[in-house]
Amino acid sequence: MKHFFGLLLLTLATSVYAQNANLKLWYTKPSGTVWENALPIGNGRIGAMVYGNVPLETLQLNEGTVWSGSPNRNDNPNALAVLPEIRQLIFDGKQKEAEQVANKSIITKKSSGQMFQPVGNLLLTFVGHDTFTDYYRELDIERAVARTTYKVGDVTYTREVIASLPGNVLAIQLSADKPGKLSFVTSFTSLHPNALINTTNRNELMLAGTTADHEGVPGKVKFKSLARIKTKGGTVSANGPTLVVDGATTATIYLAIATNFVNYNDLSGNETERVTATLDKAFHQPYAALLKPHVATYQRYFNRVRLDLTSTDAAKLPTDERLKNFRSVNDPQLVTLYYQYGRYLLISSSQPGGQPANLQGIWNRSMRPPWDSKYTININTQMNYWPAEKTNLSEMHEPLFDMIRDLAQTGQETARVMYGARGWMAHHNTDIWRINGPVDGAF
Repeated sequence: MKHFFGLLLLTLATSVYAQNANLKLWYTKPSGTVWENALPIGNGRIGAMVYGNVPLETLQLNEGTVWSGSPNRNDNPNALAVLPEIRQLIFDGKQKEAEQVANKSIITKKSSGQMFQPVGNLLLTFVGHDTFTDYYRELDIERAVARTTYKVGDVTYTREVIASLPGNVLAIQLSADKPGKLSFVTSFTSLHPNALINTTNRNELMLAGTTADHEGVPGKVKFKSLARIKTKGGTVSANGPTLVVDGATTATIYLAIATNFVNYNDLSGNETERVTATLDKAFHQPYAALLKPHVATYQRYFNRVRLDLTSTDAAKLPTDERLKNFRSVNDPQLVTLYYQYGRYLLISSSQPGGQPANLQGIWNRSMRPPWDSKYTININTQMNYWPAEKTNLSEMHEPLFDMIRDLAQTGQETARVMYGARGWMAHHNTDIWRINGPVDGAF
């Protein structure tokens, strides 16, 4: 649950207006193999963790509808018959006996909820970049751009990554400051055992698969990711399941992800048509033409609130060092950064028309994440959304309200079957399929 980066301890007032300053998370070393060190970007539908590693860069990919299972219900129809017995046991002071009956006949015997699953990883291999200097990486939360720079010999390399809000694609811009010095290999990996990875006849890199079965519910979400590369100088060629860029000065990777998910009870979408249409629309635009509306759309939300708690020399250090020092030095600007980072995460993981932020927002590397990375609606979902109104991000609330409307539909059957009641209800967990049955246990 804590993987949403502590997003929602934030209840600071938002009426203080001053110039945003130094709103960047920045570091002087790569992430290595530690997922938590990578930098999150997202547009409410696609999420990526950008590692900033040099010879082998990793972008770990998520898409908001890539969940295990398929449309299902997990109500327990035995509940209604035992309610009088449970009530009487409670009235008689026999709480343990009531708990035992509830665990047998009320708690679901079906799925306790499905899992939010990763799509895979985009890998960029740079031969000869093992030795580098002048390393720097940042997440600019004022512009929603991740950036990495370093030098190999006398050549400076720069990478920028955005999850385009209006374009619904990842765009990765790579450049060398000397002509013809940019060469790399692009590939996909995935933890899905049925994943198909290859190149297409359009010089695209493709990753396709179907999500996992879980707790007796067959996985039926089909997903597909396509990556296409445009260069200035040099060549792009397919080599088995990889795309090879050789001798370029700049290269832009356009990456789209789509699924067959339409809504909680409809998987009739065509993931191939969807991903191709999205990629075709973005690919004809240069990176700068994607970047400008992305930043403008993001800042339409982000710039509504400015907070200034002043700054000290402590703010001149990398973010990881500031975190280590915080308890012993005066660094009020880190509080500002943390506050605005919470807003950044909510904007990036919850956009109108998409799914609500789950336990890990939209960022998850595990096929079996903690608590399935679903929605624990007794508190954690609400915690994700505490800043929505307090920090002037009302639109980010819309995916949560859409989910509640769905639960008001699926919950009618739960109320009727389990409790003989009118109206609708939900227990304390749900998922993309809007299940309502009680899970975990009666206490």
